[in-house]
Amino acid sequence: MDDNTPVIIGVGQYSERVGEPGYAEMSHMDLGGAALKAAFADAQAAQDLGPALDTLAAIRQFEISATRYSAPFGHANNTPRAIASRAGANPTRAILEVVGGQGPQRLVGELAAEIAAGRSKMAAVVGSEAISTMRALMSRGEKRDWSEQHEGSLEDRGPGYDGVVDRTSIKHGVGAPIAGYAIAENVRRERLGLSLDDYRLEIGKLFAPFTQVAAANPHSAAPTARSAEELATLTERNRLVAEPYGRLVVARDQVNQGGAIVLASVAEARRLGVPESRWVHIHGVADCAEPSMLGRENLEKSPAAVSAISTALEVAGKRWENISAVDLYSCFAIPVFNLLDAFGLDRDDPRGWTLTGGLPFFGGAGNNYSAHGIAEAVQRCRAAPGSFALVGANGGIMSKYAAGVYSTEAADWSQSRWHSLDKVKPVFGVLDAHDGEAVAESFTIQPGKEGETATLVARVGQARVLANSHDPAICAELRAGKVSGRTVRIEAGEGEVNRFWFV
Repeated sequence: MDDNTPVIIGVGQYSERVGEPGYAEMSHMDLGGAALKAAFADAQAAQDLGPALDTLAAIRQFEISATRYSAPFGHANNTPRAIASRAGANPTRAILEVVGGQGPQRLVGELAAEIAAGRSKMAAVVGSEAISTMRALMSRGEKRDWSEQHEGSLEDRGPGYDGVVDRTSIKHGVGAPIAGYAIAENVRRERLGLSLDDYRLEIGKLFAPFTQVAAANPHSAAPTARSAEELATLTERNRLVAEPYGRLVVARDQVNQGGAIVLASVAEARRLGVPESRWVHIHGVADCAEPSMLGRENLEKSPAAVSAISTALEVAGKRWENISAVDLYSCFAIPVFNLLDAFGLDRDDPRGWTLTGGLPFFGGAGNNYSAHGIAEAVQRCRAAPGSFALVGANGGIMSKYAAGVYSTEAADWSQSRWHSLDKVKPVFGVLDAHDGEAVAESFTIQPGKEGETATLVARVGQARVLANSHDPAICAELRAGKVSGRTVRIEAGEGEVNRFWFV
């Protein structure tokens, strides 16, 4: 192996649940620091790793990613340095990554390439969320001061929302992931000819095994095994959040979790005394991005995700049958179904499709979920030397995807094994307003304090347009039968929100 060959030397996870023994009300930065220290300890090095860390890339917390989370208790001015300080590190380079669950997996590829090129010797990816504690404190009317000031450089890459969501989606109330994914889900449901209740059971059958994995994971936010029927049945507890989703099958953001991954060159790992039994090699990483959902050729599909995984496997020289452990990002069912459908994989494959328990059950951990997936994959590889694991990481509304292949088997980095692919080009234009007929394509229905709101996606030639309705009769008609292909009338309404009815 070349001295600059990158390897993962340590992974760490840290979590706490509100009210349980030992609960310490840790801040985001405390959780991230604890995860980084756990990753350092996991390496079993002969020397202290903190002083050797030259690069730390932090995953952007939800509270500084979106206004609806804000930062009610304040936040660190320099997230990577705040986390590093808790683990005895002062890296030369500090990075704050863009929004999206693809971040941890993409950064592993980017930082591995930096190490392979000799520009870094040791780097870490760290992220954390303390949303559960934040909300618990706010519900009691309590406050904390989580603001921090840290000197030093910061490479802030910005939110990275450009091209992820259209302004008209936000105007029509479907800019948030739950509603956007629900629209994609209903395209697949109608293609399969299933009713809403039958499709809810399909989601339940996919996710019931995930709950069993989550139930056995000490870091899970919701460690409870559930049946497919329990996940599928709408009840007061499992209320509708956006047709066809009940609350139990959407990503869980109320978590207190931190995850970290530490990489080093082979030469640095040896200098620091990290046993080779701890090394896990990076055999292939690829990432790709999509246009906004309304601009895509097919609302239910993500060619970017398929391309990222196909490329990672190709670079690794592996096929699906060579992979023994898999974690597919599962904020909702459709990102998993997208890949199972594209690759002809069985929903009930004995390998399973999660190593953590999945985002609705293990917990979302904000943009940092895939750090936990990678941590579990590394442990699986160590437990079965020579085996291969694959992690798929999704961001936005199937907007960005990164995939990685791992093994204890050595990987040759004389040629880069990280590939950042060209963004998929849009196929459809997007109309903010339309007055006239259109062809319905998909929909979702969201409950609200003043009743339900139906949002329809319709085609006008080679463009798409959104429109809303609050009419209970139209909501009932949407639920009753096939929607795609039907003719609708659309006209502009107040506040740049279009309205529709069936012709």
